[in-house]
Amino acid sequence: MTSEAPHPNTLELAADLRAALGSLVRSLRDSDELPQNQAAVLGLLVRDGLSCTVAELADLQRVRHQSMARTVALMTEAGLVTQQPHPTDGRKQLIAATGAGRTALLDQRARREQHIATAIESRLTPAEQDRLRAAVELLDRLS
Repeated sequence: MTSEAPHPNTLELAADLRAALGSLVRSLRDSDELPQNQAAVLGLLVRDGLSCTVAELADLQRVRHQSMARTVALMTEAGLVTQQPHPTDGRKQLIAATGAGRTALLDQRARREQHIATAIESRLTPAEQDRLRAAVELLDRLS
């Protein structure tokens, strides 16, 4: 079964949406204290209360094992994660977020939300805010 290519207007909308979201994300990163790779690892560990090996984290983040090992080492030094022996394989370590790591992630998320909320209130009319609320629901359906 062959699917048809999206309509050119839909492709243009998709490109505009990607650019707008990219611009928003970049503007939010300006106030980030955590590097993106560390925030992503903490997000995985905190969201689901996970403990993972470096190899598992590397697979989940689609990065090389060596890159993840370096990230985890920096995070361990900073007190954002702990490493505990794996219960069934003594050669491996399980990585888990610390209280400080959880706090750093949640603080960064709160700063981002504050930035967005301030921009919404200062740049959008109440009617535009309602339209944005509806658009968020549509974006959720796309993911």
